[in-house]
Amino acid sequence: MRKSIGPKTIVYPTPVWVVGTYGKDDTPNAATVAWGGICCSSPPCVAIAMRAATYTHGNIMERKAFTVNVPSETHAREVDYFGMATGAKENKFGRSRLTPVDSEVVDAPYVEEAGVILECRLRHTLDLGLHTLFVGEIMDVKADEALLDDKGRPDVTKVRPLMADPGNWGYYGLGPYLGQAFSIGKQLR
Repeated sequence: MRKSIGPKTIVYPTPVWVVGTYGKDDTPNAATVAWGGICCSSPPCVAIAMRAATYTHGNIMERKAFTVNVPSETHAREVDYFGMATGAKENKFGRSRLTPVDSEVVDAPYVEEAGVILECRLRHTLDLGLHTLFVGEIMDVKADEALLDDKGRPDVTKVRPLMADPGNWGYYGLGPYLGQAFSIGKQLR
């Protein structure tokens, strides 16, 4: 039997990402987002949703660029802090001791310690109500070489991405491997 729990912002898995932007004074800023995902394959695009009241929202609107940084489980504390503080009042990189790096591709910083980074040019915005949906065209993906597999692609077991439970707002890591996509279902065809 199913029980209705009403309209809520609950879906699984929910990624935990750090969005990098520059403020008006060119100070690097980092903000945590949990609402986002890939939204187009050609051109490659990612979507994130942010409240209009946030400092990062204004930075994206002003600079028309942002980075999406995929943090590992080891940086859960810093990522949580990035979501609690505002860059309008605090130097989040300084406090967290993580390292901002100037992107050579877009007008936004990325987090040196992040295993995978998407450098994005703002392509579209959509006012959804409390949140704005930002669609960023992925101009480049950078990955730590130590996290790549033998084919040169990021290995999710090495990246160890941070995930959220939006129902209880807890952080989690990656579960066990279950099988190869577009393969394990063949037996049902």
